[in-house]
Amino acid sequence: MGIKVLGMVKRGFTMRKKMMRSFLSRAYVVAVSASAVFGMSGCGESKENVTTQVATEATTEATTEKTTEATTKAAEVATEATTEATTKAAEPAADASAEFDGGFTVDGTDLLDANGNTFVFRGINYPHSWYAGQDATSIPAIAETGSNSIRYVLGAGIQFTKDDAATVKKLIEQAKENNMIAILEVHDVTGKDDIASLEDVAQYWIEIKDALIGNEEYAILNIANEWIGTWEAKTWRDGYTQVIPELRAAGIKNTILVDSAGWGQYAKSIAQYGTEVFESDPDANTMFAIHMYGSAGGTQQKITSALQGVTDLGLCVCVGEFGYTHSDGDVDEEFIMQYCTDNNIGYLGWSWKGNSGGVEYLDIANEWDGSVLSPDWGENLINGEYGIKATSELCSIFTE
Repeated sequence: MGIKVLGMVKRGFTMRKKMMRSFLSRAYVVAVSASAVFGMSGCGESKENVTTQVATEATTEATTEKTTEATTKAAEVATEATTEATTKAAEPAADASAEFDGGFTVDGTDLLDANGNTFVFRGINYPHSWYAGQDATSIPAIAETGSNSIRYVLGAGIQFTKDDAATVKKLIEQAKENNMIAILEVHDVTGKDDIASLEDVAQYWIEIKDALIGNEEYAILNIANEWIGTWEAKTWRDGYTQVIPELRAAGIKNTILVDSAGWGQYAKSIAQYGTEVFESDPDANTMFAIHMYGSAGGTQQKITSALQGVTDLGLCVCVGEFGYTHSDGDVDEEFIMQYCTDNNIGYLGWSWKGNSGGVEYLDIANEWDGSVLSPDWGENLINGEYGIKATSELCSIFTE
């Protein structure tokens, strides 16, 4: 753009020089004529003086007029070019702003929706990846429980069938149609301890980012379910501080949810390094999840210590999974729900239906349509004193 302006200014000065030569010629003719006239009139001033005076005046007039004209033209060209360049420079910023029109944000220990209101998860995990044929029946049935959110199990093609962008978009839309927020997690690297596997999941999200961009108001990105099976925090920190900036650089603006290490139950990983993980997010829009079974949710002391250890750091946390018992011991599910209610912390029960391999007791519903709930787990989770129906509030984007 600068080269164009200089070229036009240069051409202006060349044109000015040509016009000056033309006017100087005209000045000479005028001067000669004046000499003849004044010579015949008998005026006392000499012919040479008259000729010089007239020529000088004509030259000055021509030079002043054309210099002003050329300078004005050059200034106009420069102004036009500067305005055009400024407008062009502003366009990318306007486009970037249009892409992100608001969504969920983390504010200290609170998750705020697109209207700026606090939102607290009350919902259920749904195993879409393994039972996609039940989506049409199960998603509305989960909404009927009063759930304001649904956590979808997805596959990235690493271990489980890959859910493409179109499928993920549809799942978000189905949640929206039923007034629920979609929480999206990839289950393929559950219990894996290498950063390379987490990187594979990050690349999956980047590949299908079109399903996420534009749904910042309706979808939370829970990067990887229970990545890091060992009770070791440094690798957990290193992995997430590596991939979170990559996701942001790809244009993904959704609130990020990070499971703790130790199959989701090692809350100390968040207490030790959660602040570093949070600060690795250039959008400062990351929250955390603890999964509570026997190891993290077996007693009131464990539950309180795990959750308070995160909120005391000023970080936002939820219980991303819990049951009423598990292979690692009994769970105090009643206290989990009570503590979360008293402290505005979200919880998501595991899982709607389809558990196998000896953990069928974790089924919340005995039928996909929710017509029969499991007596030991589903009834309390949904209909208990601190259960979903009694404590769930719809996200304000569906009510305002």
